[in-house]
Amino acid sequence: MEKKDYYEILGVDRNATEEEIKRAYRNLAKKYHPDLNPGDPEAEAKFKEINEAYNVLINPETRAQYDRYGHEGPTGQGFGGFDFGGIDDIFDMFFGDIGFGTSSRRRRNAPVRGADIRYDLDISFEEAAFGTKKEIEVARMETCPECKGTGAKSGTQPVTCPVCKGTGEISYSQTTAFGRFVNVRTCDRCHGEGTIIEEPCKRCNGRKKIKRIRKISINIPAGIDSGQVITLRGEGEAGERGGPPGDLYVYVTVRPHKIFKREGYDVYCEVPITFGQAALGAEIEVPSLEGKMKYRIPEGTQPGTVFRLKNKGIPHLRSSSRGDLYVKVNIEVPRRLTEKQKELIRQFEELSREHREQDEKKSFFDKMKDAFGV
Repeated sequence: MEKKDYYEILGVDRNATEEEIKRAYRNLAKKYHPDLNPGDPEAEAKFKEINEAYNVLINPETRAQYDRYGHEGPTGQGFGGFDFGGIDDIFDMFFGDIGFGTSSRRRRNAPVRGADIRYDLDISFEEAAFGTKKEIEVARMETCPECKGTGAKSGTQPVTCPVCKGTGEISYSQTTAFGRFVNVRTCDRCHGEGTIIEEPCKRCNGRKKIKRIRKISINIPAGIDSGQVITLRGEGEAGERGGPPGDLYVYVTVRPHKIFKREGYDVYCEVPITFGQAALGAEIEVPSLEGKMKYRIPEGTQPGTVFRLKNKGIPHLRSSSRGDLYVKVNIEVPRRLTEKQKELIRQFEELSREHREQDEKKSFFDKMKDAFGV
């Protein structure tokens, strides 16, 4: 089923400012939040749709990619992998610490998805054209193997916080002219965890995670270009409390080539030829992505002529078709000539001058006939 336009979902113009997007999002999120629409699956679905649109459009980078590529994204895999957060976290944005049932308590102990990682990768022109495999090193936070993510010393476990009794928060009521409200704040003793580590793990010092350098193999698809992104699911940082890991986003930059220039899937280059080759026609050597190849230029080729070599350009992403190679020929004028070469050129110029004079005379008499009928 075709996805609905993100701008249409939020009800904003395509030129909307960041503040306008935020304002529209806040209004819609309040309206469709599941806690305000209990038991309404349509409201929950609408709420998730609003969050997806907001997270893409509020980020200038992903918004630019969406404007250019649509829902498919630059890699054709969409905009998945963003941490939209739980619906209770978004609810907090609007209602602060005012208590609404047990949603905040559930949120304290809920699994948390790991952070995403960005990696910038430079590749050569040829690697982008034909694809390649790269091995990169990524520094990321992983679950501590010693304590298995509990933060406690091996053989021990975190204990329930005696202050908040494991809820992670302290509640107190307040009566106002509008009624009685229950206010909630994070527990100062356990910092919202609900548990306390009495004997920290020696390897991670109770932090539950350690930093590691990992080697990751990446398949670079043929036809990729600068600015496109390769997404590796689950290769980001570790989650918390059993949450899934984040993703790794590899941003590709293609280094310029000494000979070729790329426009989309087409490739352009310039080749020098001699005057004799241009005048008489010749078989010349032309550079291509596969190496040198022979190409015959016709007699009387003019300076700046561009020849098109079909299917010799960049392969299309996820397709068997290719762009074209455009070769522009430039006549190279020799800087140093022998006396014999100079004499031959003088003779050629003399013959050319006589030929031009004859053509000019013929042209003049043709004009006379047209003018006077004689």
